[in-house]
This record gives sequence, C-alpha cells and structure tokens, in this order.
Amino acid sequence: MSVPTNTAQTYQSTVIREDLSKIAELIAPTETPFMTAIGKTTAASTHPEWVTVDLAAAVDTNAEIEGNDVTADAMTEGVRLSNYTMISDKVAQVSSTRENADEVGDLNRMSKQVALKTQELKRDMEKQILSNKVAAAGSASVARVSASFPSFLQTNVSRGTSGVNPVLSGTTTGYPTTAAVDGTQRAVTEALLKAVIALVWNSGSDPSLVFVGSANKQLISAFTGNATTFREMDSRKIVAAIDVYTSDFGELQIVPSRLMRARDVLIVDPSKVEIAYFQKLQQTPLAKTGHSEKRMVFTEYCLKVLNERAHGIVADTGG
Repeated sequence: MSVPTNTAQTYQSTVIREDLSKIAELIAPTETPFMTAIGKTTAASTHPEWVTVDLAAAVDTNAEIEGNDVTADAMTEGVRLSNYTMISDKVAQVSSTRENADEVGDLNRMSKQVALKTQELKRDMEKQILSNKVAAAGSASVARVSASFPSFLQTNVSRGTSGVNPVLSGTTTGYPTTAAVDGTQRAVTEALLKAVIALVWNSGSDPSLVFVGSANKQLISAFTGNATTFREMDSRKIVAAIDVYTSDFGELQIVPSRLMRARDVLIVDPSKVEIAYFQKLQQTPLAKTGHSEKRMVFTEYCLKVLNERAHGIVADTGG
C-alpha cells in the first residue's frame, strides 16, 4: 500500500523534540569512595596539627623485686603532625535568558548547575586526597595546598626499585614537603599485598580497606595462592565493591577507585584518617554585574592522617 500524497511523516520533520530525558544522564562517575569511608571532623585553623602516640615496645622482663623502690619510666611522648587546608571551588554562571529557556535536561537551570558543580568539586577533592602531592603553606599570591594521603606513608611500604619515601618537614614530624619518588613499576602480586598487610598489622592496626585502580582490581581478583580467599560482600553500605579478601589478619574490602593513581595499592584503616573542614561545603551567590547570575560552590579542607603506621602502600605497580 502506498502513502497518500502530501501525508505528513516524521521523516520530513526537523522540529520534533528529541527523545531525551528531562534529567540529564551523567557519563562521568561521581563516586568518592575514599572520602565516604574515612572520618569527618573540623579544623580549627588553616594549619591544623595533631599528635600521634606510639606505646613503648612490649618486653618480657617486667619483673620487680618485692618491696623494691621504683623509678619513673621514660615519658610516652607523641609525634606532632600537621597539614594545610586548601580552598577549592566551582562557579556556575547562567544568563537570565537561558535560565528561562525550555531546554532538554534542564541544564540551563542554576539549581541544576549548582548540583553538577558540587559533584565536580567532590571529585576534585577525592583526586587531590589520593594523589602524590605535598603540603604548601601558601602566601598572599599562592594558594595553600593540602598534602595527599600517600604523601604521609613512610613505614609500611613496598616500593619498586629506586622508589623513595616521602619526606616530612621534620623528618618524622610536621607535614609532607617532598613527595614520594616513583620507582620501577612491577605487577602487583599476592605476596606484595600480604607483606604490607602484615606490616600494618605488626604496627598495631587492623586495616579493613584496600583501594585499587581498575587494572590492579582485576589482578587481585585473579590471585591463585593457597591462602587466597574471596567472598561476596554481605553489604554495600560504604562503597560498591564486590570482593572481600580474607587475609591472615582479618578481612579487607577491595575497593575499586577511578580517581586514584593506577600505580598505587593503598591499605587503609579508615578509623585512623579524617578529612577536616575549616569551611564546610557550601554555596554562595556572587555579585550580580549584568544579565546573569553567578553562584560559587566551595569548601576549605585538609587531610589528617592520624597515624601513618595504621596504613600501608604497595607502590609502583602496573609494570
């Protein structure tokens, strides 16, 4: 059967509205598993400091003579660590005309732009925290920078050939001033992972999370050692990971992270690291100077690694 002459069909139309969702679909991932897992606190200044305390080594000679006089043992001293807060922001600006336009996805709305900028800002924070960066005090013309998590890790480490630990301003105190030097890359193995988990446990911690990139996640899932035990998670309350590794010292959740360095494997005790906010995440309108509105989403924060001996790193993987 033929179509009658001059019958209007969709093939000829150039004004049909596209079949797009009114809610724009995001391709970029928005998960921030590290920030989700760790603690939250407030910072009292732009240069917060904290103290970590290690107990004296246990001995098996602590026996006293009956009636003996006693002398004071060495003081249990702490180590002072610090970091600098950094300000991060995202700014949305929408003209009054576009705000009133009927756009597919409503991306022209200031409310939608603020929500998207907030997600972008959180991703920036996650990437900063998991990078290999040192702290910077800043100045009137230079921004302060918060040191990243790997930049604190000196004790429970496994590095490739020529890899070098980060350096603190006071060697064992202060804040990171020299980032870790990357070494020769090598494939992550179960032996490497087990060795660092043991180091962390011997230091007195009970790590529960292992953060990895996609390549290392697949390699860990393929471990075939006799001691390897995986099981499916019973809950996904923290992040969407699928495996739990049963080590000799407890179970550790394997957490895939899109925003960390692919060469790092981070063993983490989430109770011993916090993100400290000097200014909590918020939005504020900026001065109106014409036919548009501007809003800024911002925060000021730093990372507090409460005890770097509670964590570990298998660095320089991926070779």
